[in-house]
Amino acid sequence: MAKNIAQLAYLGDAVFELMVRDMLVKQDVPHRQLTLSSKAFVTAVAQAEMYHRVFPLLNEEEQRMIKRGRNLHTLSRSKNAKISEYRHSTGLEVLFGHLYINGELQRLTEIFEICMIQKIHKP
Repeated sequence: MAKNIAQLAYLGDAVFELMVRDMLVKQDVPHRQLTLSSKAFVTAVAQAEMYHRVFPLLNEEEQRMIKRGRNLHTLSRSKNAKISEYRHSTGLEVLFGHLYINGELQRLTEIFEICMIQKIHKP
């Protein structure tokens, strides 16, 4: 089981992207638009926004994990995002990796749906 925060971020990134792709396919998004559509969700800027929207809804353990991810110092950085946005997106990825690796798939789905509802219905 991955305990390393960087490993959880790596795994969470893949889990999040897979969930986005699954959602888009289920919504029958045309093949030519899949990549462009996924980029609306799978960016540091979008994920940082989701971080702030879901944070108050998380339990204590989830908040602890998302903060650990936010505080992870890495050498890589997004070219199109501020450092703070990149760190918040990493926090969200750590949360997704943590929930996935611990088999908390129902909670993972709940949090993903909250992220998507907030993103899709953004004023």
